[in-house]
Amino acid sequence: MVSDMPFPYKKMTEEDFAYLRSVTAPERVWVGDEIAREYYHDEMPEYGVFPPELYVEVLDKQEVSTIMKYAWEQNIPVVVRGAGTGLAGGANCKYGGILLSVMKMNKMISLDKANMTMTVQPGMLLTEVAAAAAAEGLFYPPDPGEKTASIGGNVITNAGGMRAVRYGLTRDFVRCIEAVLPDGEIVQFSSNVVKNTTGYDVKDLVIGSEGTLCILTEVTLKLMPAPKFTRTLVMPFENLESCIDMVPRLLQMAAVPTAIEFLERELIDIVERNLHKLLPVKEGDAVLIVMYDAGSEQELLSACTEASDAALEAGAIDVYIADTPERIASVWSVRSAILEGMKAESVAQEECDVVVPRAKIAEYVRLAKGIGAKYGIRVEPCGHAGDGNIHTEMLRDASMSDEDWIKGTRACLTELYGVSKRFGGQLSGEHGIGNGRLEYLKPFVGDRMYKLYQSIKLAFDEKLILNPGKIITFEE
Repeated sequence: MVSDMPFPYKKMTEEDFAYLRSVTAPERVWVGDEIAREYYHDEMPEYGVFPPELYVEVLDKQEVSTIMKYAWEQNIPVVVRGAGTGLAGGANCKYGGILLSVMKMNKMISLDKANMTMTVQPGMLLTEVAAAAAAEGLFYPPDPGEKTASIGGNVITNAGGMRAVRYGLTRDFVRCIEAVLPDGEIVQFSSNVVKNTTGYDVKDLVIGSEGTLCILTEVTLKLMPAPKFTRTLVMPFENLESCIDMVPRLLQMAAVPTAIEFLERELIDIVERNLHKLLPVKEGDAVLIVMYDAGSEQELLSACTEASDAALEAGAIDVYIADTPERIASVWSVRSAILEGMKAESVAQEECDVVVPRAKIAEYVRLAKGIGAKYGIRVEPCGHAGDGNIHTEMLRDASMSDEDWIKGTRACLTELYGVSKRFGGQLSGEHGIGNGRLEYLKPFVGDRMYKLYQSIKLAFDEKLILNPGKIITFEE
C-alpha cells in the first residue's frame, strides 16, 4: 500500500511561481500571504483551514492542462476550487501546493434546443444555468439549497436538493463531461447521446468524485420543458410519526411530488426567532411541505386535491395551499433558512447528512435526539422526507468547552452513522466525504469496498496529487 504522501510532495519555489505566472498571467496568480484567507476553506471551516502555496485563476482548459502537466512532473498537489460552498471540507489544501480556481471559466458554450441540452464551463453558477435554460422556455431541475454554487461543484459532488424526489440528482442531468486528468491530458467522458453502453460508465464515476479524479472543464447538461404551473402544500401534524407516515401515501399517488420536506416545530421557531421568517401555519409539532409541478392547471388541481384529501384522512390538522409566487416563496424561504437560523442560535455546528429508507425517518429522528441528549448536545434533524436524506445538525451553546464539544460530536457521529447503517442507509446523501468525514467512511463501507475506492483513485492519479487526503487516504 502506498503512503498518503508518497514522495513527499514538493514544496514550491520561486521557480515554480514564475513558471505558473508565465503560463497564465501575473494578475491571476497570488502567492503566500497575498492569498485571501477565505480561500483556505469551504463553508465548513470546522473541517480544515489550510493555506495553499499558490492560488491561480484559470481561463480555459489549456491553462488547466498546462498547470496539471507541470504539477504532475514536479509532484505538486493541486486542489480545484469552485464557489467554495461545499460542506465537507473538500476544497482546502491539506498539503499546500496549488489552489486552482475555475470561477473565471463561467461561460455557456452552447444551448442545443433540438437535443435539449446546454454545455457550460464549470464556473457558471447554478442560478445562471437555471436562468439561461428558463430564457429558452426550458428547465434545469436540480435545486440544491446553495444557489450560488458553481455547476462544476454541483457535478463533482453530485448535489441533490429538494426537487430530487421527482427529478433526481445532478447525476441524472449530466450527458457528458470534458475533463483534465491529473497528468494534464484532456479527455471526454461519454457524449451528447441519450444511451451509452460503450465500455465502463466512467462519467458516472467522475460525478460525485469530489475533485479527486479529474478537473471538469466542460459539462453538457440535460434540460426539460419548463413546468407551467406549480403549487406548494403545507400539512401540519400533531407529531413527527404521523407526519412521516404520510410520505409513502404521497409517493403512491398518480402525480409524483416535486419535493417533500419535513420540519419540526422547534426548527420553525428557531427561524422565526432569529431571522423573523414566518411559516403561515402555526399548528402541529411537525409539518410536511409538499411541492407539485404540472403542465396544466387541471393536472395541478387534481394532484393537490388528491394529496390534500389524503393528508386530512391521515390526520393532518389542516392543509395550507400556497398558490401564488409570493406565498410559495414565503413557505420555502423558511425551509431554506434552517441552517442560517441554527447558526444564529449557536456558536458552532456539526452536521451529518445521512440517508435512510423513508419508512425509518421518524425512528431515526427519535434516536438521533436521544443520542444527542446522552452526550449533552442539542440535535436538530430536518430534511428531505421524499428521499430519506436527513440533515442532522448538532448545535453548540456558549457554555460548552472545546473538549466536551469535540468529544461529544465525535461520539454522536459514530452512533448516528451506526444507526444509519443498521437501517440500511448511507453515510452521506449529498454533502460528500471530503475531509470532514474521512474517519467514518472505512468503518461504514468495510475494508473490501475501501480498497476498491483506493484502486479507483490510483487508476486516475497514481501520484495522488489531485485533492489529496479527501474521501480516502492511503496508509502504510
